[in-house]
Order: sequence, then structure tokens, then C-alpha cells
Amino acid sequence: MSDVIISVEDVHVSFWQNNVGVYSIKDLITLRKSPFKSKTILDGISVEVKRGESLGIIGRNGSGKSTLLRTIAGIIKPEKGKVTVNGTFAPILAIGAGIEQELTGYENISMLLSLYGTHKKGGDTIKNIKEFSELSDEVLRMPVKQYSSGMAARLAFSISLANESDILIIDEVLAVGDQGFQAKCQEKIFQIKGQGKTILFVSHFPDDVARICNKAILLEHGKMIDSGNSIDVCNHYKKLF
Repeated sequence: MSDVIISVEDVHVSFWQNNVGVYSIKDLITLRKSPFKSKTILDGISVEVKRGESLGIIGRNGSGKSTLLRTIAGIIKPEKGKVTVNGTFAPILAIGAGIEQELTGYENISMLLSLYGTHKKGGDTIKNIKEFSELSDEVLRMPVKQYSSGMAARLAFSISLANESDILIIDEVLAVGDQGFQAKCQEKIFQIKGQGKTILFVSHFPDDVARICNKAILLEHGKMIDSGNSIDVCNHYKKLF
């Protein structure tokens, strides 16, 4: 187990849904039965990731990809099963995740660096974030609520890269932004791989998964229906359409 940095053992996650339009006590009394129904999101997922591996997580919309990432990151607690992580995270769990809309870009950088524990590096870190994001000083002084989704993704990705953690979690962020910035992000990911760090990568683009990851798992309706070499799993995914 010393080489295993992430262990997911028989993990189950389900959410309660209101499927009948009950929005008040009156509606509930009139209905005379529970309006809530449990929906299974993850159904018995088990996977191990060794230190230095890159794992791609693919599947169609609603298959449970992002829920699995959030469960591994500790944001969601599984109702059954166990998740063990022997390392620290640099999360990019969604486009702009963790970014406060009312704060400026610079204020978000300072806040998140403090949360990551890297604020002591000071000006050099902020300079590196600014240069990688390619956002101007004027833009970084604006509230993030005025950013486009691509600008927010640039900021989130650049800040997360400043967190020198063992595991980089990426959820779809490479789908946003111009081709030049996407290529820059992928180049940086390969640099991180070269440093022996672990990557978890969710994407709807199997070619990106096959290029970045050495192994992958395929989810369908909350179940893992394939795992192994990323190229083979991505080819399986393409056959679902």
C-alpha cells in the first residue's frame, strides 16, 4: 500500500430528490406520502491510484464523474465504502470553483494561496500566477463576477498550479479558453507528470484523456463498466455513442 496514494473501496453515494413538485408544508400534507426519492449516483466504485499515475475518469453526462472526484476530495461523504488518500490536493473541481465572485482576481489569489498554505512565498508566486493566466493587471483588479468563464478558468487553473501538492484534480477545465491556452495547460500538466505527481482528470474528450493519462475508468449510470489502459478505455467510451 505504500505506493497507493488514492484508494476507493466499494463506494456508494446517493442523493435525495424531490420528483413530485412538493415545495410547501401544504403540498406535503395534501400528498400524504414522502415526495423524496433516493437516486444512486455512485454504485460500488473501487479503484486504486499509485503515486505518479495519471487516472482519467470518463463517461456520459450524469454518469457520476464529478461526484467521484468530490468524494475522493472529501467534499462528499460516501454512505457506504471507504476512500483513503495519502497526499495533499491541488483541486480544480470545476470551472471557477473556489473563486469568490465579489472579490477581485488579486484578492482571490491572496485568499486561495492562504487556504493552500503557500501565501508565505509572496510576490513571486503571485507574479507566476499572473504570467501563466495571461490576465492583465487591469483584469486582475476587477471583480471576478465581471470575468468571462474562460477568464475565470484561467485564474482558477493558475492558482491551483501554485499549490505544490501531491495530487492535481482537474474537472473539465481544459474545455474552456482558446486553443493556445488549452495547449499551454496541457504542457503544464505534462510537466507536473514529469515531476512524479499524481493527476486525476475528468473530461468528455477521450482523446485528451488518452493523451494525458496512462490509465482510465469508464462510468455509466454510477457503475464502473471498464478500467485499464487509457487508450483501450477511451475506445470503449467512443463505442457508447
